[in-house]
Amino acid sequence: QVQLVESGGGSVQAGGSLKLSCLVSGYTDSRFCMGWLRQGPGKEHEAVAAIDSDGTTMYASTVKGRFTISKDNAKNNLYLQMNSLKPEDTAMYYCTADCDEATTVLISSRFWGQGTQVTVSS
Repeated sequence: QVQLVESGGGSVQAGGSLKLSCLVSGYTDSRFCMGWLRQGPGKEHEAVAAIDSDGTTMYASTVKGRFTISKDNAKNNLYLQMNSLKPEDTAMYYCTADCDEATTVLISSRFWGQGTQVTVSS
């Protein structure tokens, strides 16, 4: 059974940084597509960033240059370094796995974590 457990969320002021982590268990092949999605208050889910099995990355235009996604295949961990955070980044952030490809992470991810809350105050 595949399980994804996120950690690292919290409350920060605008301009601050957070690093989210996602531990994956129950998946034998570490080289699969993974990503981060988020859902802000009153908003739909949106793709934040994703990484393909070959290391190709995708970022939403709203976070490009501020967020960095990375993956540790040996530990089966996924990370999201978030810098220069803005109040509009406030959302529940979800780790996802087994997407078809990074560009379709929102609609093709087969496994989701429970989420970790990020709150950015102005």
